[in-house]
Amino acid sequence: MAVTFNDLGSAAGLKKLDEYLLTRSYISGYQASKDDITVYAALSGAPSSSYVNVSRWYKHIDALLRISGVSEEGCGVTVEGFAPAEAVATPPAADSKATAEDDDDDDDVDLFGEETEEEKKAAEERAAAVKASGKKKESGKSSVLLDIKPWDDETDMKKLEEAVRSVQMEGLLWGASKLVPVGYGIKKLQIMMTIVDDLVSVDTLIEEHLTVEPINEYVQRICYLGCLQ
Repeated sequence: MAVTFNDLGSAAGLKKLDEYLLTRSYISGYQASKDDITVYAALSGAPSSSYVNVSRWYKHIDALLRISGVSEEGCGVTVEGFAPAEAVATPPAADSKATAEDDDDDDDVDLFGEETEEEKKAAEERAAAVKASGKKKESGKSSVLLDIKPWDDETDMKKLEEAVRSVQMEGLLWGASKLVPVGYGIKKLQIMMTIVDDLVSVDTLIEEHLTVEPINEYVQRICYLGCLQ
């Protein structure tokens, strides 16, 4: 069942969330999901320790994003006044297992043996079947939370975000964003983006597009949380 939260920037909204998390480890289900990421992104920053349950949950989700990411779909959650963002993807465990099995199989392959006629025929038949099907393997997608710090408190954050969103390329979709206070009157920009893994490298995007002229006029540092590559 979908859950709805109101005005998480207010004491009343945080109190409701704190009461909700009193008997729960996550927003929905028994594992971290996209619902947790949606609520996490809607908060302006780490909640006060007086909200014991929210504070506990926030620190846990923040750690997951930094270490491994989140892959579960969740049941659906709505935070009024905030556009939900997709959760950070993580590689399915089955894929890792399959990779390990493939590696084991490779040990038995004679890399220097000649390809037999039967092997050539089988390869040609597989290639023909793929071509006939006309289907392409669907590329995976990841959602990444960028953490962008400006030079100082005089940096125009509106222009900073406009400069970031001006970067467009195939396989890149910008999502929800928010400004988070970091101290001394400075705010940083947190912005979600969804990428097609085969088309966009987060490191390349940052190094070649987001930290070069003219964007580096506004941006001092960029890091990302929970990225799958």
